[in-house]
Amino acid sequence: MPSAPPDGTPVPVDGHLDGAAVADLAGTPLGIYVHVPFCRTRCGYCDFNTYTAADLGPGASRATYASQAIAEIEFARRVLGPGAPAVSTVFFGGGTPTLLPPADLAAILAAIDRQFGLAGDAEVTTEANPESVDRRALADLRAAGFTRISLGMQSAAAHVLAALDRSHTPGRAERCVEWARAAGFDHVSLDLIYGTPGETPADWEHSVRRAVAAGPDHVSAYALIVEDGTRLAARVRRGELAPPDDDAMADRYLAADDLLAAAGLTWYEVSNWALGPESACRHNLLYWTGANWWGIGPGAHSHVGGTRWWNVRHPAAYAARIAAGHSPGQASEVLTDAERRIERIMLTTRLASGCPADDLSPAGLGGARAAVAAGLAEAGALDAGRVVLTRRGRLLADAVIRDLTD
Repeated sequence: MPSAPPDGTPVPVDGHLDGAAVADLAGTPLGIYVHVPFCRTRCGYCDFNTYTAADLGPGASRATYASQAIAEIEFARRVLGPGAPAVSTVFFGGGTPTLLPPADLAAILAAIDRQFGLAGDAEVTTEANPESVDRRALADLRAAGFTRISLGMQSAAAHVLAALDRSHTPGRAERCVEWARAAGFDHVSLDLIYGTPGETPADWEHSVRRAVAAGPDHVSAYALIVEDGTRLAARVRRGELAPPDDDAMADRYLAADDLLAAAGLTWYEVSNWALGPESACRHNLLYWTGANWWGIGPGAHSHVGGTRWWNVRHPAAYAARIAAGHSPGQASEVLTDAERRIERIMLTTRLASGCPADDLSPAGLGGARAAVAAGLAEAGALDAGRVVLTRRGRLLADAVIRDLTD
């Protein structure tokens, strides 16, 4: 949830959704995203909607957050009505969700189950900073029904972590994987970032090898983006740090792909690798395939049946809306059929399963043929098959997608 949400129309105080959106509920998977907007310190590269204790000000606190999130879950149940299916995926993101006590996270999850019901095979994920969990916390989360943990490792090189303002020490993430496995988590993911100023090819290879050796069944690797308004952007602007180099980023990506493939992890989305289909993040797949989700918490985004809305960003403003029994939604938009089609193309093209060629316009089919000819994509029969990025195409995914959405 980066800064500057789009403009939109006001959300009704009662959160009402039109009949067309609600009618989409029954036959479409439903996920719940829970945004926990708290961090102990702010990483220099981060522009997500997060707050340290010093940032919060009056009217918001970690201690009262679980009850507010539960109130929004109850509100969501009223808005979505009896046609909502059982929840198939839950994802706690942030911020640092595990700055809340495990009992608070468990209470929020229990409220989701109480209001909507959790599907029998529901995937329940929480992100965690390695310094924010220990053996006991991970055991408590597993006992509460969490099935998946996503750890922000980022790098195994101390100087790279320092450049990112990460607070954990090298080796801590790997220890957390061990504790998570001991607690009974079958699904453990590690997040990595490449392209940090000062990172060498050897640093990156070392980080990927360390991640693989820890034994996760899922790895995400993201290119560093220098976001305006962040501390990292200010350091780059002053010349204190060099900006990321595009060629080096491409080399890092290919190195990661080689090392992860050698360890049996296969890409299923441009930035994500898994040991098999059962290890892919089902919640993210729900986003990428245009399903429905309700976002709980300050700044969280939701989507139901082509209607998209986003909550007020500051925890104090969110708390005030919740206390009044009002929707915390700040604004919304209704996507046209054409906009939904373009979003499907943009998202499914990033998946290893590819974009259905039937979604493409005549101009987009021309773009697909050009991508195939350039070695950036593969395709079955273009008028009825799928367009799938090649390895080289993954490096130029944004450019390929622009051609497909013409």
